[in-house]
Amino acid sequence: MTPNFLTILVAALSTLPIGFIWYNPKVFGTIWMNETGMTEEKAKGANMLKVFGLTVLFAFMIGMILQFLVIHQYGALGITGGNPSKALPSYTAFTADYGTAYRTFKHGMLHGFMTGLFLALPLIGINALFERKSWKYILINGGYFIVCLTIMGGIICAWEN
Repeated sequence: MTPNFLTILVAALSTLPIGFIWYNPKVFGTIWMNETGMTEEKAKGANMLKVFGLTVLFAFMIGMILQFLVIHQYGALGITGGNPSKALPSYTAFTADYGTAYRTFKHGMLHGFMTGLFLALPLIGINALFERKSWKYILINGGYFIVCLTIMGGIICAWEN
């Protein structure tokens, strides 16, 4: 089993439309701007190619690790040391029986959601607490990542090589 970089790229790109909706002034954008101190002038002065480019790069990096959290078959592969050619015959039997088990969008969403809730939200929360940010800030940004990781997990899990 090798990483499917196209799948990970598509999952990474999915964060952009989610962000466009999530941070739209009619959704959470106005509250987010108030909580961060962002102004229209600051936003217009940003190098958006750099911002979106790095966003996709970072989301791709997230997708690289997320595949190991949403695809159970990587756990079985890990037992072989990552080299199935050196595995015992039981590994081949296992993959024959369970090779595509739980490879659904819904199952990937479940694991993506749990990753967002129990990893991304606490990471954002810890930083925000030390930066003296509000609970609104934590919930808006944490919520964004919960949604992103949920969708990314679904894409990565369902899209088989």
